[in-house]
Amino acid sequence: MKEKLRWVYNQHYLEQDHIKQATAILPYFSLDQVRKVGQFQRTYEQFEKTPLHHLEALSSYIDVEKIMIKDESYRFGLNAFKVLGGIYAIAQYVANKLGRNIEELSFEQLKTPEVRAQVGNLTFISTTDGNHGRGVAWAARELGFQARIYMPAGSAAERLLHIKSEGAFAEITTMNYDDTVRYTSQLAQENGWVLIQDTMWQGYEEIPLWIMQGYTTLVQEIDEQIQQAPTHVFLQAGVGSFAGAVVAFLQQYYEQDITFVLVEPHVANCYYESFKKNTDQFVTVGGEMQTIMAGLACGEPNPQAWQILKAYTKISISCEEEIAATGMRVLGNPLATDTRIIAGESGAAPFGCFYEIMTNEQYKELKHALHLNEQARVLFINTEGDTDKESYREIVWHGKYANQ
Repeated sequence: MKEKLRWVYNQHYLEQDHIKQATAILPYFSLDQVRKVGQFQRTYEQFEKTPLHHLEALSSYIDVEKIMIKDESYRFGLNAFKVLGGIYAIAQYVANKLGRNIEELSFEQLKTPEVRAQVGNLTFISTTDGNHGRGVAWAARELGFQARIYMPAGSAAERLLHIKSEGAFAEITTMNYDDTVRYTSQLAQENGWVLIQDTMWQGYEEIPLWIMQGYTTLVQEIDEQIQQAPTHVFLQAGVGSFAGAVVAFLQQYYEQDITFVLVEPHVANCYYESFKKNTDQFVTVGGEMQTIMAGLACGEPNPQAWQILKAYTKISISCEEEIAATGMRVLGNPLATDTRIIAGESGAAPFGCFYEIMTNEQYKELKHALHLNEQARVLFINTEGDTDKESYREIVWHGKYANQ
């Protein structure tokens, strides 16, 4: 019998030594810093806050106080949140080249011929499963620069076409995600291109941090859209940059305790394996990492995100493909007057885990460990919509990856 979910306590949770390590990073995600990020991003003429949905009928059915879902499928018309990180990192890079502070500049100012004349022709390069690369390609095109995007083996052809439609050079490699990152890093060094990647290593820390900061605009919006702090936040992990940014801000912003839960696919569960091993250093996983949760198919944690998540994550969950598929189907077929949410595979995975925990007696122990009861206010972030429409239809219409 397949293990739909595997879960592990984080033995480092709220240990003082690890909180001290995380504390060194937290100022980059303070309210003042997050406001500066949002101030720049809101200078984009077509900027709009994405919706936050309250699924009241489903909350009653599952017996929790609230289910809240921030829907990033509406972000900038790109069907995913990733552009928030890409545009902020590129803007910060250009601002540094100009010797200016980002808060002094607007999106429109960065698009001017005068700016391009000062900074010269720039080419930005990145590895992506689709959403991050499309955001980088979009941002580069909007600002008058070039982009080169490389995708790991098994990436969806539709996502490749979306990237090319933004004017970038793009191709699918024969390597997994982490090896493709190493390849693009090498290309950047050899050609003088600018690497825009959301994971970091020694000597490459600044740009990944900017990307993480870029993500926080959606968290600030959540604060503006809810009346009470969540008691639980389920977050998809990947390299951990997105989850780390969300946790870093919320942990500082709200006085009450929040239970943070990480979610990954079985084939790319580096955080789950790291917490299971229970050492100070993270572990990596390798192999082809083929999963429908393409945005989470990463085997090496971002070191800074690891410091944050090691300190504040309570439980890590590794899940089977059908968990994400169930999440997609439930969100796409709402109860009563609840809003229909079109969630992609990575966007739906945390909700799918939550739904399985709440409806399957097999996970009663996990439900109790997380204190998921009638007082729970649970927050999810739908990180992308149907970015691979063929796959979405196969799963939601035709029952691919159905429960077995």
